[in-house]
Amino acid sequence: MVDNEKVEETMLEFEDRLEKTISVLEEDYSVIRAGRANPHVLDRVEVEAYGGMSKLIELGNVSALDARCLQISVWDKSLLKAVEKAILQSNLGLTPTNDGNVIRIVFPMMTEERRKELVRQIKKMGEDAKVALRNSRRDALDVFKKMKTAKELSEDDFSACEADVEKTMTSAMSKLEGVISAKEKELMSI
Repeated sequence: MVDNEKVEETMLEFEDRLEKTISVLEEDYSVIRAGRANPHVLDRVEVEAYGGMSKLIELGNVSALDARCLQISVWDKSLLKAVEKAILQSNLGLTPTNDGNVIRIVFPMMTEERRKELVRQIKKMGEDAKVALRNSRRDALDVFKKMKTAKELSEDDFSACEADVEKTMTSAMSKLEGVISAKEKELMSI
């Protein structure tokens, strides 16, 4: 590693961008359901409540009753209709059942065709994440090229920086591939 403050700052920023890209993909994957009831599916659902928008998880408890059923208990029963409406409008493909006390969501068994469709979707999301990683690499290398042109880095230092970027990139790509294949395996199991 080259002993230069701007180089260190650029590398830290580069590593941070790679980590954020991977964590955003993991977060996006957590919403994709694999036929099992997962309370995180509802993390992004926003409900119109008390004159504003609130996240569903702030208004009550979401729990898995069994492998295929979620139960939502809201603290204010007057919000049941609003919660039900928000789930229907969330484009998650879920149909809530309101019994006046709690809302239940039963996940249907996934067909092979639906599983394959979801795998295509996660692969596309994975490719988008790979593009983001490559863009981060390009940006970091551009900074180093400008430093070399401005004579802030020697040819040897530039080569060392380039090697560091590639090493970090390879590590991030393999981690990303692991995340993608784990989600694919999860979707195709059962």
